[in-house]
Amino acid sequence: MRPDRAVDDYLRHVALERGLSAHTVAAYRRDLATYLAWLDKQGISDTSDIGVETVTAFVAAHASSQPQPAPSSLARLQSSVRGLHRHLTREGVEAEDPTRRMRPPRQPRRLPKALTITQVEDLLDAAGPAPAEVSPTDPVALRDRALLELLYATGARVSEIVQLDVDDLADREVVRVRGKGDKERIMPVGSYARAALEAYLTRARPELARRGRGSARLFLGARGAPLSRQSAWLVIRAAAERAQLTAHVSPHTLRHSFATHLLQGGADVRVVQELLGHASVATTQIYTHVSIDALRDVYVTAHPRARGYNRPDGQEVESVGGGQ
Repeated sequence: MRPDRAVDDYLRHVALERGLSAHTVAAYRRDLATYLAWLDKQGISDTSDIGVETVTAFVAAHASSQPQPAPSSLARLQSSVRGLHRHLTREGVEAEDPTRRMRPPRQPRRLPKALTITQVEDLLDAAGPAPAEVSPTDPVALRDRALLELLYATGARVSEIVQLDVDDLADREVVRVRGKGDKERIMPVGSYARAALEAYLTRARPELARRGRGSARLFLGARGAPLSRQSAWLVIRAAAERAQLTAHVSPHTLRHSFATHLLQGGADVRVVQELLGHASVATTQIYTHVSIDALRDVYVTAHPRARGYNRPDGQEVESVGGGQ
């Protein structure tokens, strides 16, 4: 089969049969376009001519390209190529899978960056007015406050939030979120987020809706069209600048902060897994390391035998584990 036809067939498979999100399918398409361009340069016009050596040479060429790709980008590229060839084997197009022994590069384990509770409060205050304010306000500012309050209250991905319809808010206390693979989960909405949403829905959204052609989406742009992921990201960045937060703040920062603060407050990791929509608890457990660091700081500060002490001769001895 021609490689370009194989890629088209595979992308239809992941979009229609596996139900992957448009964002994931677009990422596969970009990765496989790189693969197709490389195969074309090698003069390979049939998938039956692709062997283990071909795939190995492609990965090596991409890994040594300049600028050097990040391990996460290289791992994603390999995953896309593996998925393509596994599909060809399952469908009986090819007898052998040349990627069967391919192993993704080991990626460094990075802890998520979370804001402190005070920093989150500063960010929310910088996004827009508090719902209790009765003075005339810009509808966009009310929308921005509601958007960030809901992101932090639910820990949802920004792509999930901008896809919400007004009808996804059930009696204002829970929200129906559709995650990866179109899997649905019900999220509770805290009192602060409920108040911000109520202010937005009654005092801002009707005005924004009048500017557009009418949309069922919960969050609308300044001209009445559905708010995009990119616009939501700009809202968060602008609020972070106004709050003078020096740390890099992104939509995922609020998701990380949501998970970290829940665990620090005593929430069970499996409950947090369900709220985040993680398929495996192993993905959620990375947040427990953040909480352990916070617990260790409290322990060292509060426990009388975790700090250094003075010997009778006046010399200070380091804390337990630090040596003498």
